[in-house]
Amino acid sequence: MKEALLRNMIARVCCGSMSRRTFIRKVGALGLAAPVASQLLSWHGISMAAPAPAPDANAVRGGTLRMLFWQGPTLLNPHFAIGTKDQEGSRVFYEPLAGWDPEGNLFPILAAEIPSLENGGVSPDATSVTWKLKPGVKWHDGKPFTADDVVFNWQYATDPASATITIGSYKDATVEKVDDLTVRVSFSKPTPFWADAFVGVVGMIIPKHLFAPYIGAKSREAPANLKPVGTGPYRLVEFRPADIVRAERNPDYHIPDRPYFDAVEIKGGGDAVSAARAVLQTGEYDYAWNTLVEDTLLKRMEAGGQGELVVTFGGNLEFIQLNPTDPRKEVDGERSSIKTTHPLFNDPAVREAMSLLIDRNAIQQHIYGRLGRATRNFINAPARYVSKNMKFEYNLEQANAILDKAGWEKGADGVRTKNGKRLSLLFQTSINAPRQKTQAIIKQACRGAGIEMELKSINASVYFSADLANPESNTKFYADMQMYTQSMTEPDPQKFMTQFVSWEVACKANGWQGRNVLRWRNDEFDALFKEAARETDPTKRAAIYIRMNDLVVGDNNLQPLLHRASVAARSKKLKTYLSGWDSTLWRLRDWHHTA
Repeated sequence: MKEALLRNMIARVCCGSMSRRTFIRKVGALGLAAPVASQLLSWHGISMAAPAPAPDANAVRGGTLRMLFWQGPTLLNPHFAIGTKDQEGSRVFYEPLAGWDPEGNLFPILAAEIPSLENGGVSPDATSVTWKLKPGVKWHDGKPFTADDVVFNWQYATDPASATITIGSYKDATVEKVDDLTVRVSFSKPTPFWADAFVGVVGMIIPKHLFAPYIGAKSREAPANLKPVGTGPYRLVEFRPADIVRAERNPDYHIPDRPYFDAVEIKGGGDAVSAARAVLQTGEYDYAWNTLVEDTLLKRMEAGGQGELVVTFGGNLEFIQLNPTDPRKEVDGERSSIKTTHPLFNDPAVREAMSLLIDRNAIQQHIYGRLGRATRNFINAPARYVSKNMKFEYNLEQANAILDKAGWEKGADGVRTKNGKRLSLLFQTSINAPRQKTQAIIKQACRGAGIEMELKSINASVYFSADLANPESNTKFYADMQMYTQSMTEPDPQKFMTQFVSWEVACKANGWQGRNVLRWRNDEFDALFKEAARETDPTKRAAIYIRMNDLVVGDNNLQPLLHRASVAARSKKLKTYLSGWDSTLWRLRDWHHTA
């Protein structure tokens, strides 16, 4: 009865006889939460997002949008965009078929519509999806955007010799051209989360006519890696890696009256504090990206009156990893090899004690404030995927008792030892004031439990570098513990959870580009991941991901700290459109100054 009623209401939304908001209200009366109702519409290709807004009557056209990214982009090919900085830089010029709005709904960009069961875009057995492309779209050089470009991006991303970082989103699909404005994406098995390839940060599309000669082994030689030609609202004027990106308005953009600015500038360099100050206090810039500094300092800056803080929650997580491998022992030319085990963290008691020595509430209250929420879950949104089983507490006395019982005895210097092994740890992270303060809080607690800790802070450009010769990158993980943030860039955990599957372990063989940087492996987790990837029942699928979350968190090699917000500073005269599930610049076309 309830299923029939739901089908009827969804059909009414599709034909326009029922509004989306009324649907949410009526589904609520059936006992289903709003996020579930929203997801039901999303699966049928119905977005809760409003269409692109009409031109703002108060918008000031012209001028230059000045943005400060204290980690400046180093390349502008989205298929090689390892870090957020490169994804954002690429998004100025390149667009996907669809993006994710703040509620986690699909939003058409280069697609004419979102595929659904009702419009025939999604097959009933979830083994294929058909995208219709928006007509009349042109590349910045005037060439038409067609289905050939979409198919080429699949070929480019999946060619092993191209060595793209987007291969994971495309390798399990087959893409074919139906006609010039239609492509079909097929899967070998039912795929409930089909909105991965060509969507969001991994979906930005590059032009076939410029990149085809460089597919495969020559992929890194393409001039367009540094000189993008996209379909986006702005086209390239100048790019100096890690320094400056300058772009001008695209006069042939496929949306009338967009964009609003004549030019865009992204300046790289500096740090989070100076970036926030340049917007909030001095007004030198319109927008500052990733202003992760203490909330108390940000509040003082906001008092300057020039700007305001923008806090957006999606799926970002600040966490600590406890290395299950040995970072000091070298095997076959690599340290932290899965052929080794960590001499200290192989003891479950040590990992359990570490979890009790992390004062998450103190870190949230005294450092992050409104910019984070203390958590022990890896998945923190959307709500249907969030486990209620994982609890956290700070308990120094209990941590000491656990270590005592496990046979770790304190020496004359207060540091514990067992079987000749000294409980001494190297804890690394990037240079960033909140992270250094977090390190200090944890080090102090560990001292009280007889654990010696050396702190290491690494320049962010080095810590998050893809340079294979760099021993200090987080993917090499040549430390006992490390801390950083991972972004869940889409409102579905499937890709997010590849960080723990055994076939994605970062190692020398894959250039340390595997997503499983932690190197944690579990057979049950692997099996559950494969099960979730083919489960089409939303309730069952959510339960599987909750179990996966509990497995990895419960083993204590992963220590979640905070459900972190995306934090930025903007001028009080700047109107932005932000989503916690997509690139910061996903709707740069609509950004504008107000009168």
